Amino acid sequence: MPNEVHYEIFSRQGSKGGWKMLDVRSDREVAIEFAKSLMAEDRATGVKVVKETYNSETGDYLTLKIFEDGHNQFKSTPAQEDQPHALPCFKPDDLYSYHARTTASRLLAEYLSRNKLTFTELSHRADALEKLEATGTILQHAIQKVAVAQAASTTTPVQQIVKTLNELVNRAIQKVYRDTRDKYFPAVPLSGFNGLAAKLCSDPDGTYVLNGAIANYLRNAKGWDDKVLRLLALTEQADGDGRTLLLASIDTVIAEVLGGAAALRDLIGAQDCFGDEMANLVELFLGAEPKVAGTHNGLTALTHHFAADDLPLARTAIAQRLMAEFRSIKRLRPASLTEEFQTLRKIADRLVRGVGKYLSHDDLIAAFTLRSRRLVTNETLSEHLAGAATPDDKVNRLLDVEENIIGAENKRRLAEFIVPIITALSFETYFQNQKLPILSRLQTLSHLQGRVTHSGFQEPRKQEIADFLDRTANEIEQRAKLFESLLANVPNPIERTNRLLKLCTEGYVTEGRLATRTRELLIAQLSKPGFLTGYAAHTHREADAAIAELTAALGKAGISAETGLKSIMA
Repeated sequence: MPNEVHYEIFSRQGSKGGWKMLDVRSDREVAIEFAKSLMAEDRATGVKVVKETYNSETGDYLTLKIFEDGHNQFKSTPAQEDQPHALPCFKPDDLYSYHARTTASRLLAEYLSRNKLTFTELSHRADALEKLEATGTILQHAIQKVAVAQAASTTTPVQQIVKTLNELVNRAIQKVYRDTRDKYFPAVPLSGFNGLAAKLCSDPDGTYVLNGAIANYLRNAKGWDDKVLRLLALTEQADGDGRTLLLASIDTVIAEVLGGAAALRDLIGAQDCFGDEMANLVELFLGAEPKVAGTHNGLTALTHHFAADDLPLARTAIAQRLMAEFRSIKRLRPASLTEEFQTLRKIADRLVRGVGKYLSHDDLIAAFTLRSRRLVTNETLSEHLAGAATPDDKVNRLLDVEENIIGAENKRRLAEFIVPIITALSFETYFQNQKLPILSRLQTLSHLQGRVTHSGFQEPRKQEIADFLDRTANEIEQRAKLFESLLANVPNPIERTNRLLKLCTEGYVTEGRLATRTRELLIAQLSKPGFLTGYAAHTHREADAAIAELTAALGKAGISAETGLKSIMA
């Protein structure tokens, strides 16, 4: 399967503003031209385009900056620049810090995935490090990437940083070789880990030694599921003084497992499409067992721990992977935009239940807004409209999209697709076709206007679309002389009133010109001499009951009780 590639456009405001992703494009030149246009129109003080290549085998992304421009040249902190971020390390122990492990796991993701290793295992097992060194280039390339990133935020030459990092990494590797040779990492059975953790909890080197013992314990695990099952079995041993240390190490290693897309795919199993993968990932995050084929004992045990709100680092890793996948360009259901929205809504309905300490509401909204943005492109919407047989079907399909996306800018873009459709000659021709029943045409326009009125489009655009639909409906009525025919062929004012009320209350009249004319005709009928007496006789009710019934119907038609009574009594 070929790797998927997309281009992310970032902008920066002000001399010290952070990078903010604005858009995602599938074409390199289009992405760069868009970034350049932001600078040319003074919509940003800095822009950059980042190429993201999705590796279908590992499930991870390779990031490469391909374009950058800006008015403000300044040195930013590493945290504001491209991944991977370089953090200063001065001694081998620094390589075991959280940020160093995170960076190394990302840089060596493909190697770790291929060998079914976590970074904790790699950095505590001499045999695994020997195998990595034997590759010759993988480790060196990772060091070079860190050096380049660090050089961007300092005045130190890249070559000097590479030399320093090489020396540091070699010292760390030699330390593991020496500690392994000296049997510093004990071989411990399952039942012995709590005792070992209790002995090490006050040792400054305790985490390092315990992780080495866990790495040895996992050496013979058969795949990721078995590895997770073995780690979770250790949690049952955690008790007493060593509990905190042991649980922290277990949580860290499981988080490393779940941080890799390939490991997650192996745990959850192959799915027919990306939407099913995401649905299962959400279920795992919520502590519910995903629907997977086969036996996955490790996965099942993990869901129980998540349901009990254990393993905070592991759940955070799942949350981060969820957000990363939502921000990706992959479609949930590539074959159908309708199915895409159905799947997205189901996932959203489930995922909002997990908003809290592991997943922020703002991050979730930002991810869904970005995914919405990728669904309101020319290519996607044109494909969605391809099977529409009539102009109103096209508008209805776009309004379906509106109901399933979020973000004011996304809705603004979508409205720009609707306006050309309703203002096109084909739209007018279709609705002025006298072969189609006039009431059917009017009802369709009223229905469309109602959906637009209740949409999330910006108010000026909403009013523009609603007004055009009303104008079209009004022209249809005038050409067909619907009201003129009704007045001529229905001599009884009571029957005229009932028919006009039906037009208003059953969705045949658009708000605006047509509704105003209909109400004027209604009020004119109410003013006819003897109307109330005739209406009471027609409904077989007393005058008071007839008035109450009539004012209720008039209210539904948009005529106040006061106006209606004045007309009747005139």
